Amino acid sequence: MKKLNLLLGLATLASVTFPSLMPFNISVQAATFEEQTIQQNNVVAVARPYGQGKYDLLIIEQIPDKQACWTENSSNPILVEPLLLKFDFTGICRRATDSNGYSIRVDGNDLGLDYLLRLVPRDGELVLVGTPRSSNYQEIVVGSTKGLASGFMKVILNPGWQFSKRAYQGKVLGHFYLSGSQAAITGEIEATETAINPKSRTTSVANTNLESVFTDINNNVYKSEVEQAADMKIMTGFEDNTFRPREAITREQLIVMAVDALGKVANVDLETQPQQDIVTFKDVSGDRWSAKKIKWAQWNFLNVGNPNNALRPTESITRAELIDTMRRVTIYLKKQLNLPKEIQQNQKPVQFSDISGNWAESVVSQMSGYCGVASPLNEEGIEFAPDRKATRDYTAAVLVRVLECIQSESKQANNITEKSKFLF
Repeated sequence: MKKLNLLLGLATLASVTFPSLMPFNISVQAATFEEQTIQQNNVVAVARPYGQGKYDLLIIEQIPDKQACWTENSSNPILVEPLLLKFDFTGICRRATDSNGYSIRVDGNDLGLDYLLRLVPRDGELVLVGTPRSSNYQEIVVGSTKGLASGFMKVILNPGWQFSKRAYQGKVLGHFYLSGSQAAITGEIEATETAINPKSRTTSVANTNLESVFTDINNNVYKSEVEQAADMKIMTGFEDNTFRPREAITREQLIVMAVDALGKVANVDLETQPQQDIVTFKDVSGDRWSAKKIKWAQWNFLNVGNPNNALRPTESITRAELIDTMRRVTIYLKKQLNLPKEIQQNQKPVQFSDISGNWAESVVSQMSGYCGVASPLNEEGIEFAPDRKATRDYTAAVLVRVLECIQSESKQANNITEKSKFLF
């Protein structure tokens, strides 16, 4: 279960190529219920004793500016005194005591029907686990008490997990989520990352057996990046839950995808009129599904000429054209984020065996040294295959790589700016 963003650009005359995932509708355990973040300090998960060595889960939420609902003391484990047991907590505290009041949510998917939250004793502590209702799924570890003691104990959530609330059509409900991601489940999140903003996750769609929500990419070399692209909603799948990773990408698909990715980082207003007249492609009618985004891309970053004024929107693009487009996308985003326009090499470029003399030789080499955006065919050997059709899986990968590289560069620039403030 796992779940960033960018744009695109065009190549030369023949490289007016851009795919963007068309509105391929994917049926990803769609969220009937939404998720609303809450103040983490106002919520506590408690291991509540109810019999000889037995515990169940109690979640308490403090209503702000009201009498305290609980106190904490000691450590390893932290003992909790639920003050709500001593007074009428109506209008002061909220609590949930069973599966009707709480459930697991992973990467945007409510797993309440698939997992039951339980507290089990293991190695001198109580562990909060999601026990699968089906033998096909694997257990999920959410947190633990960090020790054992008599009485009520605080459950410490593992890195990457947080409390949130269920919502429906914008209205926040009383149901609590213990919300995480595949990175949280597999331990890939550092201990400092204890809070997750559902709107900024970079992990992919959840699936309870640790396989992809797409049925045809589990053995794909780009699986992780495909899932990231899907999570960012810059690429989607098909109604049969497939991604069809080896299908070729078309020009208009790449353009739409690039604009959608751009919107994750910079402002994209499709209704804004260009400051200068733009001659639209003669083979892209105004009512075409991609027309607005193609026009916006023309105005902002495509900068291509075509003597026939034709885009050939359904024509496939090549890997060389895809990388040239990614270079244009990178330059545009760097400008929007006030970063140096030059694309700096941050790793050693691959010495590809088959790009010498190709029109995109310098571009491919440059983008290979920029976070590995350009990489060998199927990530093996030193062949780039510039004239081969760009596939959906590789397109997803390069979009994600550009976005991550740009974001890393922006973060580094901001850190340098902050430090420089203390030098004067």
